[in-house]
Amino acid sequence: MNRDLAKAQDGALVWMPERGVGYFEVVGEPYDAAYFDRYAAQGDTVMGRLLNAHRVALVEAWAGPEAYLLDVGVGAGTFLQHWNRGHGERRGSGFDVNPAGVAWLKERGWWENLYDGSLHPCATFWDALEHIREPSAALDCVGTWAFVAVPIFRDAAHVLASRHFRRDEHYWYWTRAGFVAFAAGCGFEVVDIVATETALGRDDVETFVLRRNRPAP
Repeated sequence: MNRDLAKAQDGALVWMPERGVGYFEVVGEPYDAAYFDRYAAQGDTVMGRLLNAHRVALVEAWAGPEAYLLDVGVGAGTFLQHWNRGHGERRGSGFDVNPAGVAWLKERGWWENLYDGSLHPCATFWDALEHIREPSAALDCVGTWAFVAVPIFRDAAHVLASRHFRRDEHYWYWTRAGFVAFAAGCGFEVVDIVATETALGRDDVETFVLRRNRPAP
């Protein structure tokens, strides 16, 4: 990156209106046991159970109830527990960068490396893709289906006023059109967009169903 541009960006949101994309260089990621416990508490609520039921149903509707999936960024593992419990046997694995999440997955035999060199046929990114510094590299590891729940913004002012502007967690910020274009650039067609999570009380979160329409790199 140009040195002067890097200095100007330091500690600030970079917004590219012509692409509907914003970027923030995260410093000091907070992934630890306390982070894991916070997500565990959120999952054990009425909203948490409704969210996970919705997510399971959405994957079943598009990828099929027998789909084997990799959940990327498991939080406290509540979605993965719902998915595996609902299918009578282990039908999913998880990947995470939080040491507490990694330990939780390995204890159950559910750990799988997203970046192991294989194409994972189905992957879920619930509140996860915006946390990844190189999200295109993550999507390059997906063979057919990707399910992405992500905050969606109108413009830079919306980002800066949002509870989703998290300087220690979120690298990426998209408009709806910006995310569709990003997915297309990664070789995916957006076949469905649903706002169920917003309807359940989450601010500005939309879910995108992506189907690969171009071979992975």
